[in-house]
Amino acid sequence: MATIVELDVRNPSGLHARPAAVFVKAAAGFSSEIRVTNLTTDSPEVTAKSIIAVLGLGVERGHRIRLRCEGGDEQVAIATLQGLVAAGLEESLGETPPAAPLA
Repeated sequence: MATIVELDVRNPSGLHARPAAVFVKAAAGFSSEIRVTNLTTDSPEVTAKSIIAVLGLGVERGHRIRLRCEGGDEQVAIATLQGLVAAGLEESLGETPPAAPLA
């Protein structure tokens, strides 16, 4: 039976670039199947172990995601990923993302 949690993404960059890499690296460390969905945009469910798939979700600050994990280490995997998202995926929750350079 799968473990499912829904989380609010609060870090400034969402699941883009560096935070996505942190998320995917953590997910890849578990043997369980881990899937993620962007509930805010009603995205399809994708593997949490692929940087391309996670970036393709377009998760931004304030979006809600669903994690579904199934396997022998699912409880530890969910707890780890939930903790990373809650802590800001190695970003300060108070910082703003860098501005795009003007052309």
